[in-house]
Amino acid sequence: MLRKIVVVLMVFISFLLESAVFNHLAMAGIVPRLTIILTSAFGFMRGEKEGMVIGFFCGLLSDVFFGDVLGFYALILTYIGYVNGKFSRIFYPEDIKLPIALIVVSDLSYGVICYILLFLLRGRFDFFYYFTRIILPEALYTIVVTVFLYPVILKINEKLEAREKRSAQKFV
Repeated sequence: MLRKIVVVLMVFISFLLESAVFNHLAMAGIVPRLTIILTSAFGFMRGEKEGMVIGFFCGLLSDVFFGDVLGFYALILTYIGYVNGKFSRIFYPEDIKLPIALIVVSDLSYGVICYILLFLLRGRFDFFYYFTRIILPEALYTIVVTVFLYPVILKINEKLEAREKRSAQKFV
């Protein structure tokens, strides 16, 4: 029960930071995707199911507040959480290279999918401009934020897992 409360709080806090705080710290209109960091991190730390659930709710918040179509961002982030959950078998908490690589690939994938579905299908064919001005700077900004935010997410997950193990031992 505590895990669910903490995860819901983390989803809301990351969404609020992304949409309110980092919106004022935007560099050339680019904001880091904290919801992608959270979705990816929990995906490869906890597995496909939890990555999908967190991705769905992060995307649903984006859909409700910023989307034109309900479910668009929820679907994209659900897939990102699922794909990152596939890497939970090779996840080692002390290694930060895999999480950063997965978060970068997730952010780049998110940007390309959004470009294809939101711009390319509407006849805007300048992918190089969109990639160099929006997708790549957003990924770089997200990397910088990931270096500081990922250890916090990892510590919270470790504390929750330790608490779950202690409570499970009480019933044995």
